Amino acid sequence: MKIFLILTLMIFLVPLAVEAGNVGITKDLMSITVQTKKGPVKIMRNQDNKAVINPGFAKTSRKCPPFCIQPHNVAPGVKTVGELEVIKFMEKGGLIIDARTIEWHVKDTIPGSKSIPYTQIASRLNEIGCKKGAKWNCSNAKTVLLFCNGLWCGQSPTAIRAMLREGYPASKILYFRNGMQGWQSLGLTVVEGEM
Repeated sequence: MKIFLILTLMIFLVPLAVEAGNVGITKDLMSITVQTKKGPVKIMRNQDNKAVINPGFAKTSRKCPPFCIQPHNVAPGVKTVGELEVIKFMEKGGLIIDARTIEWHVKDTIPGSKSIPYTQIASRLNEIGCKKGAKWNCSNAKTVLLFCNGLWCGQSPTAIRAMLREGYPASKILYFRNGMQGWQSLGLTVVEGEM
């Protein structure tokens, strides 16, 4: 009975703490600051306890194809990551690639991300450490993290497969499967994308 009372109190007291507006990324991390072309941007969760997800990501059903559920493991050797790993990657100054079409990127994106649409990535590997010859030489490839709109979006998986086909090392690619839908569902900071 004591355990039940303690759990009941915890259930009711935890929301009271949240009402104070202290919506952290983790219990020990309130925010990080990343550098963008427009200057520093503070990444944090929305402090409005009544905030709801962007209506564009509230839709649960989209016609498949093209909007089919993507696999967790997009390709052998490519690591799939979640929001906390994205934040750690950002803290280290890692290169985040928004593989969505430009229209999506300009509307809103993860701060500091670079727009390389999935339809262009195979011809733009020079921007992420490869050299063009008869074939791409990716021996100096940067570790990059790619995302698109979410679990149902095939743009970043398509980009990743194109990169691998061109010789980009799988060990240098991270896949943020939850994408913008996951990022925004946690109330994390977004900005208008830069061209």
